[in-house]
Formats: sequence, C-alpha cells, structure tokens
Amino acid sequence: MTEKDFIFQSFPTKIDAGKITWKAPSNIALVKYWGKKPNQIPANPSVSFTLDACATTTTLSFLPLKESAKSFSFDLLFEGQSKKEFKPKIETFFARIEKYLPFLKSYHFTIETSNSFPHSSGIASSASGMAALALCLMGMEEQMNPNITANYFNQKASFLARLGSGSACRSIEGDLIQWGIDETIEGSSNIYAIKYPHSVHKNFKNYHDTILLVHKGQKEVSSTVGHNLMHGHPFAEQRFVQAHNHLRDLQTVFLNGDLDRFVEIVENEALSLHAMMMTSTPYFMLMKPSTLGIIQKIWQFRKASGSKVCFTLDAGANVHVLYPEKEKEDVYQFIKDELIAFCEKGQYICDRIGFGARKM
Repeated sequence: MTEKDFIFQSFPTKIDAGKITWKAPSNIALVKYWGKKPNQIPANPSVSFTLDACATTTTLSFLPLKESAKSFSFDLLFEGQSKKEFKPKIETFFARIEKYLPFLKSYHFTIETSNSFPHSSGIASSASGMAALALCLMGMEEQMNPNITANYFNQKASFLARLGSGSACRSIEGDLIQWGIDETIEGSSNIYAIKYPHSVHKNFKNYHDTILLVHKGQKEVSSTVGHNLMHGHPFAEQRFVQAHNHLRDLQTVFLNGDLDRFVEIVENEALSLHAMMMTSTPYFMLMKPSTLGIIQKIWQFRKASGSKVCFTLDAGANVHVLYPEKEKEDVYQFIKDELIAFCEKGQYICDRIGFGARKM
C-alpha cells in the first residue's frame, strides 16, 4: 500500500449526524523509534508491545454543516472539561489528513476523550489518543463506504494515526507490532504499522508491564524536539544501524524464547535512547535519581534470583518493568517490596500485553 491508496475521493453513502466511540491502547517500544524524516516517517524501524489497561477512550460526535467550512469546526473535551490548549494539535492533525478524509470540513465535531491513566504521567497518551481519534474518523469513512475491508480499515487507521503522532500507528492492533521498513520483515512499511509477521514463542505471551510513575509532570522536552535533535547528531547513523540489528536479533529471540537475550536487547535499547538525548546538542537528561535507583534494584534482584525481569524506558523518567507470565507473583512482590518507594506518591500501574483497539 502507498499513500495514494488511502486518498478518499468519493462518498458512496452520505451520512448525517452520528456518534462513534473507540478505545485504543498505549504501547511500549522494545526497539525504539527516535528520529524522524519529514511527514512523520521514522528514521529507523521499531517493534512494540501493545498494552491493555493503559488506553484512551474517544467519542466522536458529528453533525453535518449546511455548507463546507473554510476551517475545521470542532470542540474538544478532555475528561469532561474543555481543553483549548489541545486544539492546535488536533488542527494540525486534521490539516495533515484532510487529503485522505475530504469530509472533515463538512461536519462539526465534538471530540470527547479520556485516559485510563494520569495525563502527563509519561505514558504515551498521544499514541493512544491519536489512534482512538483516527479509528473514530475511519468509522465515518466506513459508514460512507461500507465496502472497505477490515485490513484496509486498520492500515488506513494506522496511517492516519501516524500523522498525528508517530508511535500512534502502533496502537491500532496487537499484541506485537512492527513499524518501519526492514528488509527482513515482510510487509513492513514506513507509513503504517503491521502485526509482527513471524512466529513468537509462548514465553512472550501474556507478558506483564508494571509502570512505575517516577515523575508525573509534563516532560521537560517534547518528543518532537527530541526527534529533531537527531538531525546532525554525531551518533545518529550508528544508532539507526543498531536499531535494525536489534530488530533482526529479536526475530531469533521471539522464535526460540531466549529471555536472556530479550532482556539484554530491551535494556540496551532503553539506555541507547537516553544516551542519544544526553549526547545531542542541546543535551538533556530525562531520567531522575529514582529512575536510576529502580534500574539498580532490578539488576540486583535479577542477579540474586535468576529472574528474567527487565526494564525499558520511554523518553521520560518513568520505568516500565517487563516480566513473563510465569514470574508474575515473584516479580510483583519484588516491585511492592523494593520499587514502589521510588514512585511519586507510591503510584504505579499494572498492565500487560493487549490485543489492540476496540470499538465500544
């Protein structure tokens, strides 16, 4: 599929007022996407676990206008409250996708959205939020053109979500999702994400992710700024090669269930991401002392117990603690005994691998 395949040029069925609700999950990258080209194209491929509990629910109400407007007409409510500060991002998103959804200026929209997790908690709310909105808009297209296939629906939803937030394209389906072209991944694309096409060992089924909320405030540096700092970064090309190599190494890991190598790759990816931030110009550090404290505790516990627990990080201070289903009781007890003390107000979220967005 190419971008041209997603251009919607006619309306076989006209729809009047209506309402559509989708719930889309967040996701956590195992191989990190960091750095992008114009039009939200990733500089390197990534692979992620889709989460389950951490999700955004969005209801899109639409009312036809008497005549098409010159600008986009919408109201935005976040958890029941008007959020004018969120509107510029939605306007930018609509401008990017109007070519593919030409009916956007023919309706007034009311977007009501809420998260199952604290906003600005360091969980990828832009991913789940843009994915949920893209799915609602695709719900409108589906009503206008009932002949589209489920595969086309998901691919275009992923394509649209990417234009709102890059990682949002990985929040349409589950449980293991790959985004970005790599010659060893059949069907891989830079413009939408796909379900991981190779075999996956039972060790990686029902994987758990406990998210330790070290710092719940707004990120000090936006992801957009961080991605842009990869342009001209002295280590950028080596980092992109590393991501491809890790993606290919994980194919063997997922096939044979090698948890030791999985731990090594996932933690290396997390630390590489933050190393790129710390060596950019300007440089910045998003980890907090408690982030490092948690990492040290995980390493000590793993060495003492032989556990396969590991950590990963997004572009923030919070820690995702990953562990297999068979270790859930022992690791959860370790988290309660040793790690919660590092969390802001003792807050954490228990999550696990999920299987994609759901229409409500």
